Amino acid sequence: MKRSFLASSLIAAAFALPAAPAMATPFQCPTRGGDLVFGQEANVNSLDQMTSSTISTRNIAMNIFETLMTRDENNNPILELAEAMEEGADGLSYTFKLRHGIVFHNGKPMTSADVAASFDRYKRIGLQRSTLDNVAGWDTPDPFTFIIRMSRVQPTFIEALSSFSVPIVIVPAEMKDDERQQLRTIGTGPFKLLEFVPGSHAKLGRYDGYQPNTAFEQRTGFGGYRVACLDTVTFRIVTEASARVAGLETGELQGVEDVPTRSLASLRSNSNITILPLQNWWIQIALPNTATPPTSNLAFRRAVQAALGMEDIMDAATDGNYRLNVGFQYPNQPTYTDAGKETYNINNAARARTLLRESGYRGEPIVILTNRDYPAMYNAALVMQQQMQAVGINASLRVVDWPTSVQMSQQVNSTEWHFFHSGWGTQPALGALATMQFLVSPGANYRPRDDKDDPDVLAAWNDMNNLRSEAERNAAYARMQTLVLERAYAYPFGALTKVQATRATVQNFVPFRIPRFSNVSMTR
Repeated sequence: MKRSFLASSLIAAAFALPAAPAMATPFQCPTRGGDLVFGQEANVNSLDQMTSSTISTRNIAMNIFETLMTRDENNNPILELAEAMEEGADGLSYTFKLRHGIVFHNGKPMTSADVAASFDRYKRIGLQRSTLDNVAGWDTPDPFTFIIRMSRVQPTFIEALSSFSVPIVIVPAEMKDDERQQLRTIGTGPFKLLEFVPGSHAKLGRYDGYQPNTAFEQRTGFGGYRVACLDTVTFRIVTEASARVAGLETGELQGVEDVPTRSLASLRSNSNITILPLQNWWIQIALPNTATPPTSNLAFRRAVQAALGMEDIMDAATDGNYRLNVGFQYPNQPTYTDAGKETYNINNAARARTLLRESGYRGEPIVILTNRDYPAMYNAALVMQQQMQAVGINASLRVVDWPTSVQMSQQVNSTEWHFFHSGWGTQPALGALATMQFLVSPGANYRPRDDKDDPDVLAAWNDMNNLRSEAERNAAYARMQTLVLERAYAYPFGALTKVQATRATVQNFVPFRIPRFSNVSMTR
């Protein structure tokens, strides 16, 4: 059956839904102008969306770059730079008709040649290039048509393509050969890059050549009808929580990415500040390095798993603002499963010591890699270290900044660390497929030797992507989660609540997985 939809249509599961009723007029900025300064909690060393999965990169870059498809407010796929898409009757092709009048920030009109070049770069070095595993190739029959040809039918392809976890952003064709982490920052979005100083700030300015997507009337998710009301947005790196709070109180900052729990009472009493909580912000998690001993030993990984008490870890990580959570989805999501729950929150020192003896562990130093940019990660790592030490593991912390920790964690066959602390936020929100892609090559987060997947995990992943029925794919997800937990390829601790805040002068800033500054304005 042939499937097609226009940009204002949504896809829920595998079915196209009709467009929402048209509103009278598209969004209009209540005011224009203003310079908004946003306090971001973590460093960022690159704005290359194709080769970074970090929240800190995504926060900034997604206001600059755009994609063929993205997600709406409820995480359903929608079109962005395309105005229509049609799936072939045999499921082996997807034909995209591009929107006319799209111009890059350097003044170059966008055509299908730019889309093809962007896909070429992603296939070469994209961090989640497994998205294209079932793609045979692509064609550009004319400047506004881009055709993806599949080598096999993949029912989940549109779900994968529309993920903004590590999106295939569309850039000018001449940037096709830019190396990893060195992509020039030229997109099609409502804001363009004015200045970027790693470790300090990134300043964006309104792009007057931006063409809003007129198939919509409002912003939705990271798509829809978007305009830049503000003159500039400056992402200032403010790693100290107290400094973010102080900046918000004085008005030096008009918004902040994170407010510590201990500061909420005083901020709520301030009529000049708006508190914006968002539950299930991320899953606090640690990943083992299975390429190097002793974390290459399953009994050792299970010993660590048995030693962990999740309440103490999450309480320290979040000042008590958390929920225990089995696995890699949240209980309110349709794909949630507690499969593998017997591995979670064991907190049994005697069992841990027994498994340590089985593993042959002899007191070798164990390095826990973490950062101070995200206090939740650092505090979780600190308690994990203490719980490991309590059962006889010689654990120590290696503390670097967030971008450095990510770079270290991505090195194949690294011997510099044994456990890496992170937070999975955007991916769980996007669904099981986006989340579990973290656990397969290239770059499986548990770092298997030579980047070679566990064949059982890979088989479950392939079933998640390719089985025809949703029920079968969900069962494959449950099987993959069970395998990952039983083989201790990941240690999910729980889900934390993120609290953001803005000055009361900021209008239409709505918490989302990434801070959105289109359609945001400031009163004078």
